[in-house]
Amino acid sequence: MAYKQYILICGGTACESNKGIELHDALKKAIEDNGLIQDVQIVRTGCLGFCEKGPIVKILPQDTFYVEVRPKDAQEIVKEHIVKGRIVERLLYDKSQSKTNVGVEGIDFYQKQFRIVLRNCGVIDPDKIDEYIARDGYKALERVLFEMTPEGVIEEMNISGLRGRGGAGFPTGRKWSFAAAQPDGQKYMVCNADEGDPGAYMDRSTLEGDPHSILEAMTIAGYAIGANKGYVYIRAEYPLAIQRLENAIAQSTEYGLLGENILGSEFSFTIELRLGAGAFVCGEETALLASIEGKRGMPSPRPPFPAVKGLWGCPTVINNVETLANIPIIMLKGANWFNKIGTATTKGTKVFALTGKIKNSGLIEVPMGTTLREIIFDIGGGIKDGKEFKAAQTGGPSGGMIPPQFLDTPIDYESLTEIGSIMGSGGLIVMDEDDCIPDITKFYLDFTVDESCGKCAPCRIGGRKLLNYLEKICQGTGTADDIQNMKDISEAMSRASLCGLGQTASNPIKSGLRYFMDEYIEHIDDKKCRAGKCKNLLSYTINENKCVGCTACAHVCPVDAITGERKQAHTIDQDKCIKCGQCFDVCKFQAVSRS
Repeated sequence: MAYKQYILICGGTACESNKGIELHDALKKAIEDNGLIQDVQIVRTGCLGFCEKGPIVKILPQDTFYVEVRPKDAQEIVKEHIVKGRIVERLLYDKSQSKTNVGVEGIDFYQKQFRIVLRNCGVIDPDKIDEYIARDGYKALERVLFEMTPEGVIEEMNISGLRGRGGAGFPTGRKWSFAAAQPDGQKYMVCNADEGDPGAYMDRSTLEGDPHSILEAMTIAGYAIGANKGYVYIRAEYPLAIQRLENAIAQSTEYGLLGENILGSEFSFTIELRLGAGAFVCGEETALLASIEGKRGMPSPRPPFPAVKGLWGCPTVINNVETLANIPIIMLKGANWFNKIGTATTKGTKVFALTGKIKNSGLIEVPMGTTLREIIFDIGGGIKDGKEFKAAQTGGPSGGMIPPQFLDTPIDYESLTEIGSIMGSGGLIVMDEDDCIPDITKFYLDFTVDESCGKCAPCRIGGRKLLNYLEKICQGTGTADDIQNMKDISEAMSRASLCGLGQTASNPIKSGLRYFMDEYIEHIDDKKCRAGKCKNLLSYTINENKCVGCTACAHVCPVDAITGERKQAHTIDQDKCIKCGQCFDVCKFQAVSRS
């Protein structure tokens, strides 16, 4: 059926949890109430990316982009926009936009993005295979099966220059060639969807918005390496992604795109889901494989690498979601097309979950080589509330803190490594002047210590020792010797830990000491936290010249540390004060100071 108009509703987890489902139902009712069922189709898509302004509604063919839409807005959208053809200006991102420029082209957030991985997210209904096929879905698989040899597919991957997006950046074609070179027999293809970095949701959103692209890519990879079985290892905390994957597998099997003799060829391939229990260490490939086998998720020494001896001792290729999402379009448009995007050493694009003290948080995809400044200030809109940029953390808890002097660093594997960070899977957290570097570092170490499997001593013991030193420093009991001790332990962990978790856990400490040593010295020598985050290093006082004696601070103090008569200056008993900051927050006269 051909419809006159389409209403696209962001169906990603973030928008759905923000009354997105109620919005869908309200729009459906409004369409029914106005007798437009035959003229207007409502589509629940994947993530549109602009999470800061969700729920998002996009109307085609006008390409009108509405933000922060609520269920109560549904009737107005239908009656004004659909029936009368009038833009609901109050729901536009930029209220000053002209009526002829109401789509994404008028929004800075999208201007420097280039979508390859996210090409179908926010465009198609991920629960309908026909919509994926309508956008050239499974055409790459058809070409591979009937026009290319397995060796030709691997060569195409080598020419493309695609590197693994899971963090290490290993060339994808080379990894495939290792498995393909093993003797004929049982081989496996595994999709690593165990995304565990705090604040990261790149893989989840890709699976929610375009699950068929991952299935198509896994099937192509299976053909290339000689595997007939694939597994998607996904954490159980992703129920929407799991549901859409299950539906996609069922549809693909029904259409003859998975299973025996795919598309009438001699190639057979099946895919199953395996749910992880949320262990961060299972993002490491040998721990992931152990978990699939039903064992405790713990890493194993390498070599042999999984491509030689992996799942149940058989050659196994493991690629993460973002890596796989590139493969169908590479096979469709050609390796040379992909190779022209990005930098000399890092081809293609990178998906980031842009979060933290940023005006426009969300899911973005940019060409490799885009600078941090472009991402943070052009796409992200700069720092919230007019604050100063302090640092950016790439690579999640395993990454480094990047100070302002490196804002013009291009995003690629080598450039980030050179300044003490890593690409990681794609988390990008922005910090401002109110963030304390030792405190942020302590947060990351607390996470990695908690997620360590405990198998190797460098990670198990070293991580705990580093966390202890950071706790001392943030409590005001640190010493100058602690700095050198942290440097020594960090180096030992990097060299001796069994897997990537332990090897990179100290990166926040290394970069923090490299670029923000003055903050550590302040905490140790001056017993001060310039950001006001370390409670033990704070003191609250009342300026008697500003205090009007309103008693608001005394009423909120939980330990009765504030005394004074009404309409007279008050004082804080420093021995009683627990430094909760409630007096500072409640004072309307700026009489309470924090130092």
